[in-house]
Amino acid sequence: MKTVPFGTSSAPAIVAGMMRIKDKADAQIRELYGSAREAGIDFFDHADIYGGRMHACEERFAEALALSPAERDEITIQTKCGIVPQDGTFDFSYEHILRQVDGSLRALDTDRIDVLLLHRPDALVEPEEVARAFDELEASGKVRAFGVSNHTPRQIDLLRTAVKQPLVANQLQLSLTQAPIIAQGIAANMSGTDQAIARDGGGILEYCRINGITVQAWSPMQAAAGAGTFVGNSDYAALNDVLDRLADLHGVTPTGIAVAWITRHPANMQVVMGTTTPERLVAAAEGADVALTRAEWYELFRAAGHIVP
Repeated sequence: MKTVPFGTSSAPAIVAGMMRIKDKADAQIRELYGSAREAGIDFFDHADIYGGRMHACEERFAEALALSPAERDEITIQTKCGIVPQDGTFDFSYEHILRQVDGSLRALDTDRIDVLLLHRPDALVEPEEVARAFDELEASGKVRAFGVSNHTPRQIDLLRTAVKQPLVANQLQLSLTQAPIIAQGIAANMSGTDQAIARDGGGILEYCRINGITVQAWSPMQAAAGAGTFVGNSDYAALNDVLDRLADLHGVTPTGIAVAWITRHPANMQVVMGTTTPERLVAAAEGADVALTRAEWYELFRAAGHIVP
């Protein structure tokens, strides 16, 4: 499967998101994991809050798989911290970051986190505290690489005033129908057009490309905020007509084409698939290997309702 640059190495273009596995049986989790590995996906995304209580999905992952040390070495485990649902707050304090990493290590039954992301921007962030936590986690070997999620260019710059480790990833929302990080730039300087409004502090995709930060696209099949998928959704008939036609042309599924639209972008993004259906995960992996033409990419973009001036 296609790989993309990631830090000083590379990683698969598809990430298996584990946010929905809490109520799955061990056999179902093992099947999902096995399908991912067979498709070339060895990168697994977690967060401390996934599962309705702290570390619930991380625990299920470890319990169901019971990975041997050798197999653990074959995969990349990424997790996130910083959201405190019970308090309705975000917390990037030194104490909170260290506490949550220790909780994730216990839940995942592992001696290290391969990638740690700060989940959502903390308005009260003190970069020196984040730097202190990252330095300690790196020195102890508990965390090997660091990144962010849902951060704007200036929020990343603020962290970098103190944090010395490279920020290797920024997990951002992106799908064909929810694509402001791409669509805004295309409609820039068009007055009276909603698409022209910068919602990410301005040019986050370009910022990540310039600074060698891998964008990880989350909710890649989501139609709209709080809604289901656009694939097979009659409310998106024009888009599905194009998805179906290109799927037949390239010998993949419509889900694969929706993935291919993201992986075709020269930013070399990863796609985080939160599905618990093995077949959809395999379809995404197959889609990542499809090289859409420029005309096909823009046809999908227009069919999704975006303006190409």
